[in-house]
Amino acid sequence: MADQRQPGTTVANPVIPGFHPDPSICRVGADYYLACSSFEYFPGVPVFHSHDLVHWTQIGNALDRPSQLRLPPDTPASGGIYAPTLRHHDGRFWLIVTNVSDGGNLLVTTTDPAGPWSDPVRLPGVAGIDPDLAWDENGDCWCTTAGIGQVRIDPHTGRTVGPAHRLWSGTPGVGCPEAPHLYRVGDYWYLLIAEGGTERGHGVSIARGSTPTGPFEPCPANPILTHRSSDHPIQNTGHADLVQAPDDSWWMVLLGVRPHGGSPGWHVIGREVFLAPVRWVDGWPVVGDLSLALPAPGWPLRPGPVLPRRDDFDLSGIHPHWISPRDRPEQHYGTKERAGWLTLHARGGSLDDPDVVFLGRRQQHLSCRVRTLIDPSAGRGGLAVRFDEPHHYEIEAGSGEVRVLARIGPLRTTVASRPVPAGPLVLGIQVTATRTAAEGRTGPDTLSLGVEEPDGAFTVLATLDGRYLSTEVAGGFTGRVIGMYASAGTVHFDWFDYEPLNP
Repeated sequence: MADQRQPGTTVANPVIPGFHPDPSICRVGADYYLACSSFEYFPGVPVFHSHDLVHWTQIGNALDRPSQLRLPPDTPASGGIYAPTLRHHDGRFWLIVTNVSDGGNLLVTTTDPAGPWSDPVRLPGVAGIDPDLAWDENGDCWCTTAGIGQVRIDPHTGRTVGPAHRLWSGTPGVGCPEAPHLYRVGDYWYLLIAEGGTERGHGVSIARGSTPTGPFEPCPANPILTHRSSDHPIQNTGHADLVQAPDDSWWMVLLGVRPHGGSPGWHVIGREVFLAPVRWVDGWPVVGDLSLALPAPGWPLRPGPVLPRRDDFDLSGIHPHWISPRDRPEQHYGTKERAGWLTLHARGGSLDDPDVVFLGRRQQHLSCRVRTLIDPSAGRGGLAVRFDEPHHYEIEAGSGEVRVLARIGPLRTTVASRPVPAGPLVLGIQVTATRTAAEGRTGPDTLSLGVEEPDGAFTVLATLDGRYLSTEVAGGFTGRVIGMYASAGTVHFDWFDYEPLNP
């Protein structure tokens, strides 16, 4: 990797923007692979590849078949898939993860991280969430979970071997020890954890011991990373994983958020993946500065968008970056019925319903413009920004009319409407981040929803406050997802375009 570095360049964080929480990373040769949580969305556990830790490409999803991922209809928003650990051992990739809505912990494997991955091995004897995998020099496999507890397992069968035991409960008085990762580095086994909760008090701490089962001695400098009680532009930093580069340098990937607006600060696109340098001092890791422009002399280029900007739906299948709530039955989603178009057949009647037919992508930029060409002649549907069932904005077309709808908690209203000629039309949503907080109640951004006129001009029908589609209002662990939906009949979409804008 050293030969790729160009002195004087910087890395812009986040390296994977948007709703990609709980990153776990491993390296095989010169290649890095990273997986994230996906919660109530199908397919589950996006998998990324990089050659330099900066430029990441999504290559698939680890759980992309109903036989691997069952999210029952009553799966709540922010339920489903929690906190994977991705490792490479004995020539295979291993991914362990928790489905909190269906059976708990499971493990899948592959020789190609782009997939397909195996059907899951269930782990009924492993309690808790945030499972980790580590193999010792004897070949024994240790599974460590939030709490922090540990049990030896047979990863091929899912059976536990011996009793579970407690390892370390983190820093006294901080609470919420979670996200454990166990590593052998030099003479010690290191136990990295998150603690303090995944909100503003989040942080990363570490302990070490002579065996994978402990006892563990906490680092005297804990937490080794936190932005709690600071005015840093990146907050909620935690749930980290470590990786060593081919040049023997060490790096940390972690989640964080970028709050905007006034008090208390709203983050709207979820928890994102950040990168920080690590050096070892007296046998302990020291994490370097983490900022929106992370100083990293010798590192290549700045990252660009990690997902495709435009989809013309010319492929026979659906690109892996598209996600849907809970499931994606083939009879409701497809690109073959009308060549070059995405076809959606309605099921639920609106985005209020858990079985709505919705195909979206994560919002990855604080300011962006999204457009789609829709043909609603045989149904009704549109373009939506979804947070969860009680929190979403959309512009919907059908029956010669377009209307802007808003759902905020128990309130649902038609904000604006206007007639439109029959036939296809372009719908658009522009998200504009707040530049400065004029006063304490300034929201994080605005969302302008409208239609594109035949001459190309964009007519805004309504501009809405973005704070109501934020974690601080809606709660939970996800972020905004922007996409297309059908609420009645059959709706076709010719293309979808996502354009990042400068904030």
